[in-house]
Amino acid sequence: MIGLIGAMSVEIEALEGRLEEREETRIGMHRFVSGRLFGHEAVLAVCGPGKVNAALCAQAMILRFQPEWVLNLGVAGSGESGVGIGDMVIADAAVQHDMDTSPLGDPPGYVSMVGLTEFPCDADLAARLLRAAGKVEGMRVHRGIVATGDQFIHSAEQRTRIHDLFRAKAVEMEGAAVAHACLMNGTPCAILRSISDNADGGSDMDYPAFVTLAAAHSQRVVGSLLTEEAAQ
Repeated sequence: MIGLIGAMSVEIEALEGRLEEREETRIGMHRFVSGRLFGHEAVLAVCGPGKVNAALCAQAMILRFQPEWVLNLGVAGSGESGVGIGDMVIADAAVQHDMDTSPLGDPPGYVSMVGLTEFPCDADLAARLLRAAGKVEGMRVHRGIVATGDQFIHSAEQRTRIHDLFRAKAVEMEGAAVAHACLMNGTPCAILRSISDNADGGSDMDYPAFVTLAAAHSQRVVGSLLTEEAAQ
């Protein structure tokens, strides 16, 4: 079984609509929908925005369904000028840009207990997503760091600071929390983001205009991946 998590319904609804033999499970306030997706046993969930929501959802999914891997997919803001609206970002690793114990001598983003700044994503799964994205016509794809925080980034100054600290290709609100939960449970994970806005002063206008299109892009990549692997 594989696990797919989006923060909002728009990020997974097209995939959920393709599920066969559907079953629903409630764990706390989270709703998990399982079944067969492009020939794979799968479970899908909407976690809600933010790191705590995402981590709780991922933990519940892992404990209840024990997926082989977990993919956090959806939309994000651009982390640098070379990454544009409609582009795809596949994470090599994720950071929590708003985690900061640097007054105590730690580097920005450092997470105690696990002892990491960058939460690694599964290299094999990232490579498979990259191949799948390459089969989607007109898709520009980037690999690199995805930066997560409990903030909707809405200024060029914020974006520049996050990029300068972490070399982020994309900024969003859930990926590193899912990666954190997966790491602590020994579950491979990946993060796939389609850019919906430039994470600058115009994001409040870009985001509502492009969120649906961007969400559809990431779901097309997942469909490409699962369809190809089911045929092998």
